[in-house]
Amino acid sequence: MRRVASGVTALALLGLAACAPGTPAEQRPQSAQTQAGGPRADYLVFYAEGRQRQALDAVTHAGGAKVSEDARLGYILATGGRDGFAEAVGGDAAVVGVSRDRSIGHATAEPVRSFPDAGVLKAGRAAGEPLAGRQWDMRMIGADRANAKNPGSKDVLVAVIDTGIDGKHPDIAPNFDRALSRNFVTDRPKDENGETLDGPCEAAGCKDPVDQDDDGHGTHVASTIASPINGIGIAGVAPGVRLVNVRAGQDSGFFFLKPSLDALAYAGDIGVDVANLSYYVDPWLFNCARNPADSRKEQLEQQAIVTGMQRAIDYARKKGVTIVSALGNGSTDLGRPTVDDKSPGYPEGSAKARKVDNTCLNVPAESDGVISVSALGPSGRKAVYSDYGVEQTDVAAPGGDATDGKGAKATRSILAAAPEHVLRAAGRIGADGAPKGADVVRDCTRGACSYYQYLDGTSMAAPHATGVAALLVSRFGKPAPGGGLTLDPATVEKLLYASADPKPCPTPRQHVYQIYGQTQTHVCEGDTADNGFYGHGLVDAWKAVTFTP
Repeated sequence: MRRVASGVTALALLGLAACAPGTPAEQRPQSAQTQAGGPRADYLVFYAEGRQRQALDAVTHAGGAKVSEDARLGYILATGGRDGFAEAVGGDAAVVGVSRDRSIGHATAEPVRSFPDAGVLKAGRAAGEPLAGRQWDMRMIGADRANAKNPGSKDVLVAVIDTGIDGKHPDIAPNFDRALSRNFVTDRPKDENGETLDGPCEAAGCKDPVDQDDDGHGTHVASTIASPINGIGIAGVAPGVRLVNVRAGQDSGFFFLKPSLDALAYAGDIGVDVANLSYYVDPWLFNCARNPADSRKEQLEQQAIVTGMQRAIDYARKKGVTIVSALGNGSTDLGRPTVDDKSPGYPEGSAKARKVDNTCLNVPAESDGVISVSALGPSGRKAVYSDYGVEQTDVAAPGGDATDGKGAKATRSILAAAPEHVLRAAGRIGADGAPKGADVVRDCTRGACSYYQYLDGTSMAAPHATGVAALLVSRFGKPAPGGGLTLDPATVEKLLYASADPKPCPTPRQHVYQIYGQTQTHVCEGDTADNGFYGHGLVDAWKAVTFTP
C-alpha cells in the first residue's frame, strides 16, 4: 500500500486523509542471507570519530562481519543476526547508532482519478511554452519573466535525489546529464515479509538504467526544476541548468538508508551545486533518541538515521552542495508534535502510537544545513496538507492545492513532466494515447507527444526553491577548480532568503481550513520576516536574477 509522503495528489487531499554501491544483495556472499547461526541481515553501524577499530571489534564480538565501510560518513556495513545483534553492538561506547538497511523515506506520484475528463477543465494559452498557461506556479514566483533574463547556466549541476528521472522525456532530455547520473538502488521485488515492494525487476540484476523512473515522482520534480525552453510542454524554474539523476528511491517510492547516504556523498564528490530531497522520512515520522515507548533496538535505529543523514548532509555541504528538502505533508506543526501513530511505517502494519515532543526530529526537514520548504496553493495560502513550524519552515513555494477554492480542480495543482510508461501502467492513458482525465495533459505541438501530470505536495514545492537556488548559483557562482560554478551553501541560503517575498501570517493567526464539511485549524507563529507558514517568504525567481544583495 502506498503512503502519503512529501508529494501527494489531489485525490489524497479529497480524502484528507540496499546494498554496497552497484552490488545487488543477492550477489554478495553472506549478506542478508540465512547462514550458520540463523537468519542474517544487513546493518549500518555508525561509530564515533576515531573509533572505527573499536566499532569493528564490537561487530565481531556480536557475531557479525564487516561487508564494507564508508570512512567519509563514519559507518560500517555489517551483516549480523536478526535477533540481538543491534542491541549488542549498540552497547559499545564506540557506536553511536545501528540501523537495519531499511526504508527511511517515501515519495508518491499516484494518478488522480477524481476529476472530469480532460476536455472539461481548460487553461488559457499564455506566452512561452505550449502549456505555459497552466503554470500558475511559475507566474507566482516570477519564473516566467526570469526565464527570459537568466534561464540558468549549463555550468550549474542540480541533483535530483529521488525515484529516478525519465531522461528520455522530450521535455527533460536536453538538460539531462546521463554521464554523471547514478542509480544507487537495487530493486527489491518483495519486502522482508514477502509482500510485494517494487514488483518484478525490469532490468538485469534488478538495477534500472540511470535514465529510467518507474514511479514518476522524480521526473515531476526534475521537470519543475529545469524543463528546457524548447517549444515543448512547459518550462522549469531554471531551464538552462543541467539535471543529474542521483537515484535513492525504490520503484515503490520507498527510500532506504544506505542509498540515501550514498546519493548525498556522491553529489558532493561530483561537484553538484544544488540537491533536491523531496521525500518523506520513514519508518519513523519523528526520530527520537531515547523515547521510552521504543525498544533499545528502535532507539538505536532512530539514532542511526539522525546521525547518518546529518553526516551525509554535512559532507555534501562541505563539498559545496546546497540541500533543499520538502517539509512534509502531515498538516502538522513540527514544533509541537505530541503523538506519532504512524511509526514505524515499514514494513506495513508495524505502526504504534507513542508520545513525542520537539526533541524528536523529522529528517531531513529538521536536519541542520537543510533548506526546508512549505507548500502554497494558487491563492497564496499555505496548503492544507503542508507541515509548518516557526523553527522548521525556511521558505515557501507553490506546491499546489486542488482544494484551494470552491470544490476541487486539477488545475490548482502543479503540472510537470510524467513518464509515459508510468501513466500507461496506471491506466491514465488510453490505447489511442489520449489522457483519461484532467490530471494528465498531452502535448503534441512538435509532432511526438509528451505527457504531464498534475500533483500536489511539499514534494512539488521544494523543486521550485531548488530552481531558484540554481539561478542564484548561475548568477553569483565563481569558477570551480574542476570546472563549472560553485557558491558556498551558506551564501546560497542567505541569497535565497534575501530574494524571497516576505509574507505575514494570516489574520487571524488561527487559520481555519474548510474542506468538504471538515475543518482544520493551523496556527501561524512569528513575524513577517520569518514565520511558521512561510518562513522567510515566497521564493522569487525574478528577484533572484535581478536584485542587488
